Order: sequence, then structure tokens, then C-alpha cells
Amino acid sequence: MANGQTLVEELNVASKLKVLEPHKKLPDYIVNNLSQRFSIREYQREAIVRLLYYLNDYPDKTLPIHLLFNMATGSGKTFLMASNILYLYKLGYRNFIFFVNSTTIIKKTKANFLDKSSPKYLFAERVVFNDKEVQIQEVDNFEGVNQDSINILFTTIQGLHSRIWTPQENAITLEDFENKKIVFLSDEAHHINVLTRNLDRLSPVEQEETKCWEKTVIDIFNVNPANVLLEYTATVEQHQNIFEKYKNKIVYQYTLKEFREDKFSKDVQIMQSDLDLLERALQAVILSQYRRKVAEKHKIQLKPVILVKSQKTIAQSEKAEQKFKEMIKSLKVGDIKKIEKSNSNGIIKKAFTFFKDNGITYENLAREIKSDFSEEKCIAINSQADSDEKQIKVNTLEAEHNETRVIFTVNMLNEGWDVLNLFDIVRLYESRDVSSRKVGRKAGGTTISEAQLIGRGARYYPFVTEKGQDRFKRKYDDDINSELRILEELHYHSLNDSRYIAEIKSELVKSGITPPDEKRKIITVSIKDIIKNTKFWKNGLLFLNEQKENTREKVKRMHDLVFETTFKHKLRTGKTKETAVFDGVTVNGDQDQDLDKLPLKFNRIEKHINRKALDKVEFYRFSNLKQYFPSLKSIDEFLTSDDYLGEVDIEIYGLKDRLNNIDNHDKYEVALDAFKELAGKIEASTTEYIGTKEFKGHSICKIVEPSRIGEVLIGGDDKEYGIAMSQTTRDDLRLHLKDHDWYMYDENYGTSEEKYFVQFVRHAMDELKKKYTDIYLLRNERVFKIYRFSDGKAVEPDFVLFLTEKDTKKALSFQLFVEPKGQHLLKTDQWKEEFLKEIEGHFKIVDLFESDKYRLVGLPFYNEVLKKQEFKEAFDRIIQSVDMDTGKSDLYFSDLIPDEDIKKTEKYDGYLPVFSLQAVATAFSEEQKLPKVIGWKKVSKKKYDKDYFIAKVVGRSMEPTIADGSPCLFRLERGGSRNGKIVLVESRQVSDPETHQRYTIKRYSSEKKPLEGDRWIHSKITLSPDNKEFKDIILKDVSEDDFKVIAEFIQVLK
Repeated sequence: MANGQTLVEELNVASKLKVLEPHKKLPDYIVNNLSQRFSIREYQREAIVRLLYYLNDYPDKTLPIHLLFNMATGSGKTFLMASNILYLYKLGYRNFIFFVNSTTIIKKTKANFLDKSSPKYLFAERVVFNDKEVQIQEVDNFEGVNQDSINILFTTIQGLHSRIWTPQENAITLEDFENKKIVFLSDEAHHINVLTRNLDRLSPVEQEETKCWEKTVIDIFNVNPANVLLEYTATVEQHQNIFEKYKNKIVYQYTLKEFREDKFSKDVQIMQSDLDLLERALQAVILSQYRRKVAEKHKIQLKPVILVKSQKTIAQSEKAEQKFKEMIKSLKVGDIKKIEKSNSNGIIKKAFTFFKDNGITYENLAREIKSDFSEEKCIAINSQADSDEKQIKVNTLEAEHNETRVIFTVNMLNEGWDVLNLFDIVRLYESRDVSSRKVGRKAGGTTISEAQLIGRGARYYPFVTEKGQDRFKRKYDDDINSELRILEELHYHSLNDSRYIAEIKSELVKSGITPPDEKRKIITVSIKDIIKNTKFWKNGLLFLNEQKENTREKVKRMHDLVFETTFKHKLRTGKTKETAVFDGVTVNGDQDQDLDKLPLKFNRIEKHINRKALDKVEFYRFSNLKQYFPSLKSIDEFLTSDDYLGEVDIEIYGLKDRLNNIDNHDKYEVALDAFKELAGKIEASTTEYIGTKEFKGHSICKIVEPSRIGEVLIGGDDKEYGIAMSQTTRDDLRLHLKDHDWYMYDENYGTSEEKYFVQFVRHAMDELKKKYTDIYLLRNERVFKIYRFSDGKAVEPDFVLFLTEKDTKKALSFQLFVEPKGQHLLKTDQWKEEFLKEIEGHFKIVDLFESDKYRLVGLPFYNEVLKKQEFKEAFDRIIQSVDMDTGKSDLYFSDLIPDEDIKKTEKYDGYLPVFSLQAVATAFSEEQKLPKVIGWKKVSKKKYDKDYFIAKVVGRSMEPTIADGSPCLFRLERGGSRNGKIVLVESRQVSDPETHQRYTIKRYSSEKKPLEGDRWIHSKITLSPDNKEFKDIILKDVSEDDFKVIAEFIQVLK
């Protein structure tokens, strides 16, 4: 290892330095062959990427490959295992041994890998490699297995050990491993370290002779240097021998603490009470029923489960089960009221308030509990010898048909138990144990196992209540008063013993599943009273767009979906190229220079050849193609029409003689390669959702809650997060926001970058007040989202700044979306910044009569050190712009006649309409009518055609021809040659360097490329500024649908 680093430390550095970046886009054969029910989370992607990097690029790898993934309970280690199986299959591995210490885990994993009917099946319905379906099958040994299949032998560690050293008929033996390369998959891998853990106690002879489980695995693994051993565990023991064994093998670590902080787990709450044992259980039952009712109210399918844990013996568990059933059977209203009276505040009080508010009487509640927790809905699981039916029940608790509500156990549900709908654990005993160590008081083994059980139960139950939410993450940390918060909490019901509570909390903190109490902070922010009394609060609007399903109704041809449709294919030349390994020198020259090119339209390849190639690619089933091209009528149309494959160009490279003699097999190979690449582009070019460009106004006082209570964790990477701005110790960030009427909430607990931004606004306030009124800054306390236009991906801007112009005929209101961003997120979240910049050029206000009174703008990220200047320039451009479409009274536009006041006979007869360039560009790019007229300007006594208009040009790029702020005369596009002319253009490929919009005014020149018939495309369009301080905008291979000349500049008006 470099500089004494362990492997995982070395890879952590490599990841931060972007060394792993080339592997970040996972191969399609991994992504597409996994079940689409599960999305690959970022930490899982990182784990997969590290395996790819280690096997391909890591310079110090040792053979045979032996790596360990140390990942938190519930983080999806089995899903990662499935991903790794797919990758290793691609590398040529066909035989896999899955081993673990528990038969229960084997049953669960078989369902994950083999049972397509299981909701937890991890692979795609059809696993396909190179257009051929691959079977996943269980085997007993590797003799005579199908070498095209994924063959998996499932065994316990003990069973594998026994098979090797006690051979039986058809069992696997050491000889089976000698001529086969095998992948060993070790789950709960810490169990195989018997030998390593006890190494110091054994003599060399004893070490050599010991036939323990670990040695068995090591022996068979080392038979073939091509073997691979991948271990997966949440537990790496703190033992020197274990450290030495794994220091160059741990490839990735993802702790329970990271898992919780990334919001993939429930929040654990300890409910300590003085209730007797059965009353404690009844409290859990009432809380469980509250959860179920909240879920029903919000149309979430949930059946919450309670686990009742006895201390030591099965007899204790059976006794607890019997008493519980008797209690439920004889339940009375008085029993329920007693639980209510014992809780004057907290979650139980909240539950009873919910029952009352939703018309659930005590009598109704008692009746429901008797039914929902009846004897047949309780199950005891205390032995591995329990029936298969019981084992299936406890491992399918989330299934709709499984009505189990309560599980009784002693210690059978620890490792390998996957359950998401466990929300309450009841500790049905009072005693506590401590470590036998005399130095310091530490938690005993029972307490530690209880903490481990809580960790297993803390897996998040996935749900969504609105579009854009991540179903697998907590959503209400910032709004703990939400009634839905109860669906994100696991309650551990315990005795009220301060010493025990301290011990269990200590273990939970140590494991990472809960933060220390001193790190938790409950914060409340409230809209100031002075704000609530303003007209802005009562009548102001917050404009938001919506996420909607992408119907692709405008997709009529290939170029409507895929812009780059030129594919290159190189024919085999039959020549050999010799390259030196270390210096890259080619011995016999670069033969590619001798190749000729044959251009070809894809639909000109014979239909029967294209059809044969197309049938090899699963993607091109007609029902699937229709999802991307709704107007497509048949496969024949796709293959032959100029609108589909006719818009796809293929360039075939080869020696001249080969190109002159291309046969049908060559064409088939060309077509097959092109179809595969085109399928990827079609998939990448479309999304399930889009964000609307229409923004609707929502009453601010209705969408923004007057008060929000949330929980934050302090002491993380950003030391300012969770600290009130009025209480920070940093002089440059401290600000008493209660004294500043423009900040809507009474406090800000945000990050350092958010606090810097608030200070930026404070320093800009004097300048803002010169031009604007109703200046308000609202921090988005998780109350609203906007959606990216291209794919409907949700964005929650941190702030919105509201401004309204003063002293103007038509007061324009601005809504500025702002995202302060830490340096570590600037690149990761770059897509958000790009979307924010798109808003200004594409938004449309709907459902309002005076829609032109509002302007929505997304600004670049704010970062105090790296992006403050860029942000300031964009901010100043917005707030200082003297834009004629605002009605501002500069000299030229001071005498505009409103559209409703001008006579019809005067229109275009001495008077011309005034538009904003943004409105014109947007309207014509989306084939709408002329935008709303700002006003009419008297220009001369002559008559004009109706395609003339006036607009103000802002920016310096066309100086000296057009000075910044000049009123200009334009004529709508009439066709004909545009070369050398100044034009207003709109294109998805344009981003104006000054306005960041998709329209621009530049001097035009183009080169055309002919297609078959009378058709052609622009091979190159150059949009040149007259001011040479600015660069040309160059567009290549532009279709007419993706580029529009809207209008031609005629002259500057004086």
C-alpha cells in the first residue's frame, strides 16, 4: 500500500481525486440486467465502481483477487452482490459459490437470486448478454453445468467445510476447483475468521493442520489464481489479526452512521416508561395502529409490525405471547384510556389527538385492535427448526397477503432478517446486564444484541406522497411536526431505567444508527408577525411549475428525440498492428490513415438485412418503440421511412477494395452495431417525466407554513449548519435577522454558504431599495419544489428573492431562485445550476390576466470563494437592467400607447408594436402566436407590414453596430439567404454569453450539407458578435427543427 495506507484509504483518495471517474458510468449489461424496481444508489454505484477500477486499473492488485465490502446493515449488500455477479459474468466467470453461516439467509438469498415471483428478486425478468438470454440456476456442483449460464451453488460455511472434508456422492470436492475459475461470495463474512481471530494461540503446526471453516475457504480459493473471493459484511472486528488480514482487501466502507446521515434509515426513538410489561406492549399496539391510520389517510399501503422480545428462554417468550393474546382478547376502553392518561405529551398524545381529529372513538379503536392483533395475526419464531411456513411469514412481512402484526422471539431475528415494516420493538423484561469487566461500566452482551436488533429494524419503509420524492429516503427531518413523520420512526419501548437507557443509547451511537443526544437539535423557524401583516404575505404569489408524464406527443421523427445520429463502423482489414507495450510506439505505422469512407443512409440497407439485425436487439420490440415514438405506425415504417432510419447516417471505414465489395454479412454487422448504439441514444434522450415550462401562481400565505419545527444534526462537515445566524461565533456571518424586515423567517440555521448569501443580500439592500419595493427573502424550508424541464427532476432552491419595481407604469415583479452551494457540491449539482439558468428564457406564467407583470430568474450557484463574482454579475444584470418590457421610463419608450388604447386603424400605420425579445423568441420557437404587446410606438407616417416590430437589445456583443440598450427595428423571418445578416435566433444548442438564454442576436453565416432528394441540413452555423471581445457561437449538424431564425435586424432606431 502507498505510504502505509490501507487499500480503502488509498481508494478513498483516488475517488476524491476523480481517478475512478472513467468507471462512473456503469456498463449497460449491469444496469439493464438488474431489477428496475431498485435504483442504484450513489454509495452502491461507488462500491461497484471500485471493483471495476481494482480489476482493471489498480496497479498493485494481487492474485487471486480477494476483496471485502464493509457496508452497513440494510444498505443493499445482496443487491451489490448481484451487480458484481453480472460484471464477473462479463469477464468470463460462470460458476459462483454463495456461502454464509445461516440456512435462513440462504433461503432469503435464493429468493433474491432465483425466484422471479419474489418482490425482492434482484435481477431483470430477462438477463441478456450480447443479445442472448442468460439463465441463473442453482447447482450442487460444477460438473456438466451449462457454461452459458450463471451457476450458483448455495451452502452454509459449515456445509462447505463438510462437503470438502467428508465427500459424498454428487457433492463438491477439492478436485472440482483445480481446473475451474470460481467466484466465492461470502455473506456475513466475519463468521469465517475463526482461524485469524485465534492465530496467536496456535503453533505453526496447529495452524497448518486446523481444518476450520476459514482454512477450508482459503484452501479451495487458492487452488486457482484466477479465482475471486468477494466478502460482504457490516461487521469488521476490531482485532489486530483481522486488521492485518484485511488491510489490503477492504475495497469500500459505508458505515451505519453514513447510511443514517444519508437518510436511508428510520429515525430511532427510545420510549422509556413506568408502565408494567403488558401496558408497555399495549402502548406499542396503539402507536402501531396510529401508524396504520396515518398511512391509510395518505393512501400509503402499510401494515406496521411489532416485535416483542423476551430476555433469555423460549418459555419466557411463550408466556409473553399467551399473556399478550389474553390482553388483546379482553381489551376494554378503560385500558386504552389508561395509556392515554400516562402520556401527557409526546407521540402518544399526538396519536390520540389524531384519533379524535379523524373521528376514531375509543370504542372504534378497541374494536380495530382486537381484530388487527388477533391471535392468528401473531407469530412466534424461536428456533431454526420452526416450520418453513413461519420462516416464510417472517421474511415476507411486507407482502400484502401477510397479515402478521406481532412477532414474539428471544434471539432468532438478528443476522439475515430483512424487514422494512418493523416500527416497534418491545423489550418485555426489566433486568439489565453489564460487562463482566471491572474497569469501567460497559453494556453487556444482551444490551449489545438489543442494539444490533434495533439496527436491523431501522431499515426505511419506502413511500412517497408527492411527485419528486425519493421513496427510499427520510423526508420529514425538517418538519418533525408532520403527521407523516411517524412513518419514518422506529420506537424502542423500554423500562424507565436511566442507567440502562444510557447503555443502550451508547451502543446505538457506537453502531452509528443514532446520533449522540448533544448532536441532535430541534429548531423552530417562524414567519415574522410584521411579515404576516403585509399585503405581500396576504396577496403575494410564488410561481412554481409542475412535473408531468412525458407523453412525447411532439416526437414525430428521429431528430425530434436524438440529435446526433451519425454512426461509424470500421470493417476488418485483415492487417496486423504491432504496438510496444510500455511506450505506445506502433511498429508498422498507423494503418487507419489508409482507410476510405463510405457514407450510407441507414434506411438504404436492404430491409430484410436491417430486420434481421433489428430482431437481435430486444429494445426494438414494437411496443417498446411506440413508447419513444408515439406516432410510429409499424416496424416497416421505422426501417424504411426518411423520418426514422432515414435520418440516421452510417459511415463505413475500410480499405477501398473492401468498400467496393461489401456483402450482405458486412451490412448485417454494420446494421447490428448501429442498432445497438442507436438504442442507447434513444434511451438516453428521453425521460419518463418532464417539468412544465408553465408556472402557476400559488398564494404565498397558503404554501408557506407560518411555523416549521425540524431536527438538525450539528457538528458535521459544515460547522455552521444548525447554528442560528444570530448566535454564530463568526463575526462575518452573524446577523440578527429579527431586526431585518426583508428576511421573512425569524432565524436562519443554514450552512455557511447560505449565511454568506444572506449577508450578500444585506449588503445589496441599499441599492435594491432605490429601484424596488416589496423586497423579501424566503428560505425554502422544504416547502416547495420546481422541476427540470428536460426530465422532471425535482429541485428545491434554497432561497427565493422577491422584488417589485417602483415608480413604473407597470410594476414588474421578480422572483429569483438562488442556491448557495458548498465547494464539494458544485460539480455534483451542476445540473441544478444549468436548470436554474434555463428558467429565465423559458418560463411562461399561466392562469393570470397580467402574466407579463412577472419575471422568473434562476441565478448561478452562490459560493463565497469560487463563484461570488459570477453570481454578482448575473445578479447585477437582473436588478440593474433597464429593460423596456418592464415599462421603465427611458426616453425612447416613455410614450408607449397601451394595446387597449390604440385604434385598430393606427396599428402598423405609423405605429409599431413593442415586444420583448425573450417573448418573441419563446413564442415563435414553440409555434405560438405573437406574444403580448408591451405597447405601441409612433415611428413615422408610413405603413408597415405586420411582420415588423420594435424590441430593445441588451448587451455589448453587437457593439458598435448595436449599442447596449438600443431600441431596434426587426422584421419576422421571411426566408431567403441570411448569410452576413444580423438575426434573432433560438436554439436548444445556444447559450448567449451575456444573457444565458437560448436566443441571441448575432451575425449569421452557415454551411449546408445535402441529403438525399431535396433535403439538407446545416453542417455548420456560425453566430458572430461584432464586438470581438466575445467569441463566435458555432453549431454543427443542426436540423431545422432544432434551430430557428426568428427575425432579421433592420436598424437601430433613434
